Amino acid sequence: MIVMDRLAARMRELGLSQAELARRVGISQQAIGKLVNGKSSSSPNIGRIAEVLQTTPAYLVGQVEDPEEGAMLMPTEEVIADQLDLVAIDEIDLAFGLGATLTDQVPVVVSKRRFPRGWLEALTDAPPSALVFARGRGDSMLPTLLDGDIVLIDKTQRSFLEQDALFALTLGDAAMIKRLRARPSGRIAILSDNPTVPADEVAPDEIRIVGRVVFIGRRM
Repeated sequence: MIVMDRLAARMRELGLSQAELARRVGISQQAIGKLVNGKSSSSPNIGRIAEVLQTTPAYLVGQVEDPEEGAMLMPTEEVIADQLDLVAIDEIDLAFGLGATLTDQVPVVVSKRRFPRGWLEALTDAPPSALVFARGRGDSMLPTLLDGDIVLIDKTQRSFLEQDALFALTLGDAAMIKRLRARPSGRIAILSDNPTVPADEVAPDEIRIVGRVVFIGRRM
């Protein structure tokens, strides 16, 4: 957390305005203004800000008292993830729907989860940017998918050549995870694993496939 008083003091000592500091760091004046005014307390550019202010990141965040003292910051989450080769995957909330938001590549992000790159590559060849996590909703896919289960969706797999695979899809405004099967008539069967939920049939242009479910995880 950047101490705004220290940031402002170093700027005064060096005669730097917000605009000039922003120019030298290579970020917007608004970003510097938020730090100076306390509206923001962190910045991915803290190293460069400290360099321009002729001090250290440790001083700006209050870890040391001497602005000249060279002290190392604790590694950030991003640094640790890079060292462990962990990949950040967006988790979206199916409660918000999978319609225009997700299918237009702008998912409603709830959080990010980090996973080992090797584990993801064992599940799918898709790049991390084409993967999203979501949670199962309801009981229509029991016993395969329980309410609250975490599913990994591969958005590069949108054709249902693999019959009966699990797909995330939209039907009108409804978002769901179902099995799909092509009928001889050319229509598509939407199947639930719960035997009490009847199958449905739609024309191909009535659904939009978001991606295939390549992993299901749950708490024991």
